[in-house]
Amino acid sequence: MANRPLSPHLQIWKWGPAMLVSILHRVTGDGMALVGLFVMLWWLGALAAGPEYYETFVSLITSPLGYVVLVGLTWAFFTHLMSGLRHFVLDIGAGYELQINKVWSILAPVIAIILTVGFWAVVCTR
Repeated sequence: MANRPLSPHLQIWKWGPAMLVSILHRVTGDGMALVGLFVMLWWLGALAAGPEYYETFVSLITSPLGYVVLVGLTWAFFTHLMSGLRHFVLDIGAGYELQINKVWSILAPVIAIILTVGFWAVVCTR
């Protein structure tokens, strides 16, 4: 057997903002795919089923739990978007300096929260 170093694992790595953003990127992508697809198919099914089913959909999606789901999907979208933009900048070769990478790793979820609050402020005031 070759005398090679072992791969680091979660007990060795020191947690940092870049790791959190990476995990959030994956979780929000999966969440949007699963929950967003479910809500969209439910909406389309309610449209196709007739007015009474659509009324049931509207009453449930505008309930407090429905708004939690919609706000969560919005937060997931903006978090995934900001993380994707961060990765795009890294892919072009910029932002690899430790301090800049740390700052953008912290700013990505913060900006996503600000965008989510702003989006729902606009939606609720119209």
